[in-house]
Amino acid sequence: MLELVELPLGKVLYEPDKVLSHVYFPTTAIVSLLYVLEDGGSAEIAVVGHEGLVGISLFMGGESTTSRAVVQSAGVGFRLSSSVIKEEFKRAPVLHLLLRYTQALITQMAQTAVCNRHHSLDQQLCRWLLLSLDRLDGDELVMTQELISNMLGVRREGVTEAAYKLQKAGLIRYARGRISVLDRAGLEERSCECYAVVKKEYDRLLPNETSR
Repeated sequence: MLELVELPLGKVLYEPDKVLSHVYFPTTAIVSLLYVLEDGGSAEIAVVGHEGLVGISLFMGGESTTSRAVVQSAGVGFRLSSSVIKEEFKRAPVLHLLLRYTQALITQMAQTAVCNRHHSLDQQLCRWLLLSLDRLDGDELVMTQELISNMLGVRREGVTEAAYKLQKAGLIRYARGRISVLDRAGLEERSCECYAVVKKEYDRLLPNETSR
């Protein structure tokens, strides 16, 4: 049944093309969905926090997915075996909520792909920070530059330069793997339109969750 589990930083919840045994409902943790290339490179395609769940392919008709799920901000969450959720999905009203969440998640994935192709690294980092903040109670993230570079699919030096620009502008404070957002409004202004598009869709489809 539903089980409370620790979700430590860097924990891999599932790998591409592997059968999913559980779905995860993060409560204080944040999970990144990554597309992994043949050469081992990766890029984040979506981020999941307390508003959603990890493992939507289980109720969309598949047993596996093409992405990797990695905990990018440590915390806790609940997990449920795949057999239980598939059975509940057949009979419970939760069906409609899960489908709305799926639609919102697909929007986030599509917008991330557009952002990674057309917008600057500074803008991508702003979008990523804002999406992460929406899934945390505070204004501080524990995150290394190496992990951020993996999420964004860029070189570590690029992340260092982009973070330095944001810090110099007084928007964030970054030291020893901790990022504190000092000026959220300024971060939103500096971000591209991609964050606003995703936020609007989550607010529309999941108003009770995104208002937390």
